[in-house]
Amino acid sequence: MSVALWVVIPYIALTVFVVGHVWRWRADQFGWTTRTTQVLESRLLRLGSPLFHLGVFAAIGGHVIGLLVPKSWTEAVGVDEHLYHLVSVSAGTVAGVMVVAGLVLLLARRLATPRVRRTTTRMDKALFTVMAVVIALGMAGTVGRNLLGGGYDYRDTIAVWFRGVLTFRPDPDLMADVPLVYQLHALVAWVFVGMWPFTRLVHVWSAPIAYLWRPYVVYRRRTARPEPRREPARTP
Repeated sequence: MSVALWVVIPYIALTVFVVGHVWRWRADQFGWTTRTTQVLESRLLRLGSPLFHLGVFAAIGGHVIGLLVPKSWTEAVGVDEHLYHLVSVSAGTVAGVMVVAGLVLLLARRLATPRVRRTTTRMDKALFTVMAVVIALGMAGTVGRNLLGGGYDYRDTIAVWFRGVLTFRPDPDLMADVPLVYQLHALVAWVFVGMWPFTRLVHVWSAPIAYLWRPYVVYRRRTARPEPRREPARTP
């Protein structure tokens, strides 16, 4: 079971992630888009989207540092465990709150706006569900365990296991005694990775450089054409 959870599942998710993106690009380039609904509703989107995306970028940066940078490296530059814990928990909490607030606004927008709700596909619903679970578990670990609880140094276990997966030297024993909330967070995150190529998230790999010189898109309201005036019939 340990090998299945911490070796097999990660590599299945990574394989689907890579192969799925190749297939999606070759078979569905017209679907490689965010399917934006900005023209349908912009008030909540204007607030929710920046909150969500800035929070996600901050959270990704924290994960990159926490998982990919060895503990010995941060200690070598003078960042001891206490300082690292203080910065990671405070920054992670702020980023998490931003992500949660942005996601709540975006989901409320989809539920409350009928035109936006009609554009939501089944895959969108599955994506939002898995994303919400990943975020909730991440917040439970950051706030519940590290901020309010006794704390947990994941860099000695989870980070080493994760780098082992990426370097094809996974050690499932490292995850044996990891708190359940972190284990669930990792497993659902792998599900999220496997879903990625088949969702609107593929747009993150497309840099919108052409936006700098493409012409403006003009939107016009569809209105009924006026009927042509008929000249009165002339009598001879």
